[in-house]
Amino acid sequence: MKVAIAGDHAGFELRTLLVHELAESGYEVEDCGAYEWDATDDYPDIALSVAVAVQMRRVERGIIICGSGVGATIVANKVKGVRAATCHDTYSARQGVEHDDMNVLCLGARVVGIEVAREIVAVFMRSEFSGEERHVRRLAKIRNLETSESE
Repeated sequence: MKVAIAGDHAGFELRTLLVHELAESGYEVEDCGAYEWDATDDYPDIALSVAVAVQMRRVERGIIICGSGVGATIVANKVKGVRAATCHDTYSARQGVEHDDMNVLCLGARVVGIEVAREIVAVFMRSEFSGEERHVRRLAKIRNLETSESE
């Protein structure tokens, strides 16, 4: 499975660690940066790089790391076809994929420790969408929202 990953200055260290661990676990990793620590970088730019990789189907999953995970989630969910959530526990990461077909995981590097982040990422990467009728029906409603003209 291919995964894109990025982190801003707050997520820089955790992203660096996870890039190597994902590759060692056999995933094909598209590293979207940041490639050097820069206190002035902006999470919207970093988050967008992963969201677009998912939208364009260059990867099947994405991981974005910022300070809280919240800003990255907001940005990623602006991109059509992306279903992103901030998860700071394994239950949310698993259920997000199984029930909601979540394709982007957002983490807050200032919220979770390294070991918990490793567990969340492992669960996210190995979880699969259930395909149950009720979940498919709900996803169709989300897709309809993405194409509606209402403001």
